[in-house]
Amino acid sequence: MDRQAHYRELKAEIESIVAGETYVPARYASAACLLAEAFRPRFFWTGFYVVDPQKADELVVGPYQGTLGCLRIPFGKGVCGVCAAEQKTQLVPDVHAFPGHIACDSRSNSEIVVPVFDRDGTLAAVLDVDSTEYDAFDAVDQEGLEAICKILLTA
Repeated sequence: MDRQAHYRELKAEIESIVAGETYVPARYASAACLLAEAFRPRFFWTGFYVVDPQKADELVVGPYQGTLGCLRIPFGKGVCGVCAAEQKTQLVPDVHAFPGHIACDSRSNSEIVVPVFDRDGTLAAVLDVDSTEYDAFDAVDQEGLEAICKILLTA
């Protein structure tokens, strides 16, 4: 099965699992688990950084699969913080060349971070996926992950 088809199947599976679930961390945990399992070992770290309701300009680690994540990331700092500030996907083939990269785990070499919006269009979180491979993510991953993120808080 090609990756586009795999992402379509995962989106349908995630959508059916989270449908009717009102507890947002359960939605994020289910998505992180299914994505990590589907693309292991290419997906080295897969999870969510959630906008902190107490500090609207800061992300706090949410449900994830992988090694220890950074606990907090300010908007505008690192790949996740830039995604949150700009509210657009960041596709980074070499994190070591990314200005201000935050190394939560030195084994990460490439990264894709996708914004997650609530029903009102407000940024709720970012989906962060790291790989130990360089240039591990492309437009297929971006399209597939963006489609999944669109249904996380609307299904």
